[in-house]
Amino acid sequence: MESLTYAAPVAGVIALGYAYWKATWVNAQPAGTDRMQEIAGYIQEGAMAFLSREYKVLAVFVAVVATMLWFANHDGTGTSMIAYAFVAGAFASGLAGLFGMRIATKANVRTTQAATISLPRALDVAFAGGSVMGMSVVGLALLGLGSLFIFFGNQDGWPMAKVLQVLTGFSMGASSIALFARVGGGIYTKAADVGADLVGKVEEGLPEDDPRNPAVIADNVGDNVGDVAGMGADLFESYVGAIIGAMVLALGYSAVSTDGLVGPVLLPLCIAAAGILASILGTFVVKTEEGGNPQHALDMGAFGSAGVMAVVTFALAYGLWPSTGTGETGWFDVGLATVIGLGVGMAIGLITSYYCSMGKGPVNSIAEQSKTGHATNIIAGLGVGMQSTALPIIMIAVGVVLANWAAGLYGVAIAALGMLSTTGIQLAVDAYGPIADNAGGIAEMTHQSPEVRERTDTLDAVGNTTAAIGKGFAIGSAAMTALALFAAYMQTVGLVAIDIANPMVMAGLFLGGMLPYLFSSMAMSAVGEAAMEMIEEVRRQFREIPGLLEGTAAPDSARCVDISTQAALKKMMLPGGMAITAPVFIGFVFGPEMLGGLLAGVTVSGVALAIFMSNAGGAWDNAKKSFEGGGFTMSTGEVLLKGSPAHDAAVTGDTVGDPFKDTAGPALNILVKLMSVVALVIAPLL
Repeated sequence: MESLTYAAPVAGVIALGYAYWKATWVNAQPAGTDRMQEIAGYIQEGAMAFLSREYKVLAVFVAVVATMLWFANHDGTGTSMIAYAFVAGAFASGLAGLFGMRIATKANVRTTQAATISLPRALDVAFAGGSVMGMSVVGLALLGLGSLFIFFGNQDGWPMAKVLQVLTGFSMGASSIALFARVGGGIYTKAADVGADLVGKVEEGLPEDDPRNPAVIADNVGDNVGDVAGMGADLFESYVGAIIGAMVLALGYSAVSTDGLVGPVLLPLCIAAAGILASILGTFVVKTEEGGNPQHALDMGAFGSAGVMAVVTFALAYGLWPSTGTGETGWFDVGLATVIGLGVGMAIGLITSYYCSMGKGPVNSIAEQSKTGHATNIIAGLGVGMQSTALPIIMIAVGVVLANWAAGLYGVAIAALGMLSTTGIQLAVDAYGPIADNAGGIAEMTHQSPEVRERTDTLDAVGNTTAAIGKGFAIGSAAMTALALFAAYMQTVGLVAIDIANPMVMAGLFLGGMLPYLFSSMAMSAVGEAAMEMIEEVRRQFREIPGLLEGTAAPDSARCVDISTQAALKKMMLPGGMAITAPVFIGFVFGPEMLGGLLAGVTVSGVALAIFMSNAGGAWDNAKKSFEGGGFTMSTGEVLLKGSPAHDAAVTGDTVGDPFKDTAGPALNILVKLMSVVALVIAPLL
C-alpha cells in the first residue's frame, strides 16, 4: 500500500507533462497578421502586468499569515510546519493561475487565425489552451499535496492525525489565493466590461469589441484575469479542500496499519489521480465538424470522463477500503457515494445550462420582457435567478442525504471529491470560454471577414454557456466540500452535534447568514465605484480625442487598463481579510460551538446566494446576446433588432448581471470553503 502514496505526485507530473505538450502545440500554431499579433500583445501585456502586481500584494499577505501560523503552532512538536504547507498551497495556486494566463493569452489570437480556416480548427486551438489551464491546476494540486503527504508522513513519530493537521495549511493557502484572485479578477473585468458596454455600446452605438472603444482592451484583459486565473484558483482550492476534508474524516473509519497508512486516507488521493487520467482521455474526444455544435463536443469530453471515473471509483474503493474496522460501511457504499457526487455535479451543470442558455425558456422570457423597458428586464432577470436556486439546492440536499446514507460523513466528503474528480477537463471546458471570447474580440478589432467572426461568435456563445455551467459546477462542489470540511472541523474539536437551541449557536447562525450579503456588497460596490471611474474616462476620451469616433485616432487603452488594475488591487483586500478574520475571531472569543453555527449559516446562505447571482447574471448575458445575432424573435413573431430599445434594455440587464456572475457570485463559493478551512486549521488551538 505504501507505493500508492506516490500515485498522486506521479499523476500530477503526468498532468503537467500533458499541459506542457498542449502548450507547445498551441504556441506552434500561426498567430495571424501583424495587426492581430499587436492586439494580442496588448491583451497579454495587460494581463501579465495585472497578475504581477496582484502577486506582489499577495506575497506580503502570505508572508504575514505564514508567520502568524508558525508562531501559533510553534509548540516544539513540528506542528509549525503548517506554515510551510500554507506557503506551498498559496504558491501552487498562484503558479497554476500564471500558467493558465500565459497560454490563454497565446491561444486567443491563434484561435482567431484558426477561425479563418475552419470552425473545427478554431475549436481545437481554443480547447487546447483551456486544457493547459485544467491540467496545470490538477497537476500542481496533486504534485504539491502528494509530495507534502509523503514528506510529512515520513517524519519520525508523527501520527496520521498530525500529518493531516499540517496538510490543512496547504488547503488554507490555496483558498486564500483563490479568494483574492476571484475578487480582484472580478473587480478588474467587470469595471472594464461595464465601461465598455454603457458608454461604447449604449451611448455611442458601437458594436461589441469595436477598436474605437477605449475600454475594449481592458475588457479583453479582464476575461483572462477573471475567468482564467480566477476560475483556475477557484477550482484548485475546491479540489484540494475536497481531498483534505475526506482524508481527515477517514481517520474515524479505519485503524492504522503497520506501515502507518490507512486505505481510507489514501483513497481520496488515488481517486484524484485516476481523475487526471480520465480527464486526459476525455480531451481526445472533443472534436467537431464544420457546421457542427461545439457544445456537443465539449459535453462528450466532460460526460465521457465522468463515465470512466464512475467505473474506476468502484475498483479503487474495492482495493483500498478495508474489510474490517469500518462498521457497516463497505467498499461498494464508498464507491456509490463517490458516484453520487459525480451525478450531482453533472445534474447541477445541466440545470445551470437550462437557465443560462440562449434559446431556452428562462433566457427568452428575459429577452421578451426587455421590450417593455429596462425595469421589466431587471425584474425578469431577478426572478429567473431566484427560481434557479431551487433545483440545484434540491440536488445538493439529495446528494448529501444519499451520500451520508451510503457511507456516513465520509461518504459526503468523498461525494464532493467525486464531483471534482474530473476537474481537469471541467476546467478545460470552462477556460475555453474566455479564449473564444478574446478570439472574437481580436477578429472584430482587426476587421476579419464576416465568416471568421461568425465562427468565433459560435465558439463564444458556447463559451458563455460553458462558463455558466462551470460556475454552477464550482458552486455545487463548494457546498459539498464546505460540508466535508465542516464535518472535519467538528471531528477535530470533538463536537458530536450543534444545538441550534443554544443562543450562542443561533447567534453564530445569524452572523454566518449575514456575511455572504456583506461580502457581496463589498464586491458589488467595488465594481460600481471602479465602473464609474471607467465610464468617466471613456467619455472623456470620446470627448477630447479628435477623430476617435471616426476611427482616425487611437484610444488610450493603457489608461483604462490601469484604472481596472488599481481598483482591483485596492478593493480586494477588505472582503478577503474579512473571510479569514471572522472565523478566527468567533472561534477564539466565543468558542467552537458558536463557530460551528457561523459555518452552518455562511454555507447555507452563501451557496443559495451564489447560485442566484451566477445564474441571474448568465441569463441576463445571453438575453442580451439574443438580440445580437440577427435580432430576437418574440413569441408573437415580431423581430427585435440589435440597437432597438429592447436591446438597450437587455444591455442594461447584462451590465447589472456582470458583477453578479463574474465577481460576487463566484467569489461566494470560495468564501464558504475558506471560512471552513480556516476553522479546521485553528480547530486544534480552540
